Amino acid sequence: MEASRWEPGEGPRERMLLRGAQALSDAELLAVLLQTGYKQRNAVQLAGDLLLQFGGLPGVMRTDAAALLACQGIGEAKYAVLQAATELARRQALQELDGADVLSSPGQTRRFLQHHLGSRVREVFSVIFLDNQHSVICCEDLFLGTLDGAAVYPREVAVRALQYRAAAVIFAHNHPSGLAEPSSADRRITERLCAALGLLDIRVLDHIIVGRGTEYSFAEQGLL
Repeated sequence: MEASRWEPGEGPRERMLLRGAQALSDAELLAVLLQTGYKQRNAVQLAGDLLLQFGGLPGVMRTDAAALLACQGIGEAKYAVLQAATELARRQALQELDGADVLSSPGQTRRFLQHHLGSRVREVFSVIFLDNQHSVICCEDLFLGTLDGAAVYPREVAVRALQYRAAAVIFAHNHPSGLAEPSSADRRITERLCAALGLLDIRVLDHIIVGRGTEYSFAEQGLL
């Protein structure tokens, strides 16, 4: 039997159908998406190679096209499948959050932000705009940065909030380093944003920093 194939009943897809997706390892789940390997590496082995090279699932999913396509066994079709899986998870999380009161659904908010920002390789500053019932109007990426920072302008945030007729907002940005602790710059811009939006009677409910599998909430830490 070629190493890039497996007999019926012994592959991860068959195991998933029999036992459920939760029974599979990270490598096996990734192999279901990849479907095939190459030469002497089957799909599970290829998945394991990717997980080792990029530091686990978050690393694989946040890796850019050039780096993934440079890996043996990964072509445009496999890359497209991985991107589609990531985007489906993000949209599911957003749709679960849509219409919910974010104050009563902090877990859903954080889950969405992990899907939305956790895989970004550069810093992104996003704003969730909310109505007076604290339901989501939309989420918009307002500022894109380099590997270690994004310039944020309170005036532009205020303009967008007025355009959406938002009554409240939640700020969020990622730390590509994976660490969710706020920097002194994060604290300063949060104070400036709160001051600017306070003049417009728009509440700032939280500023969430997204790290690798973890988040830091300014509201929970009493910083708002």
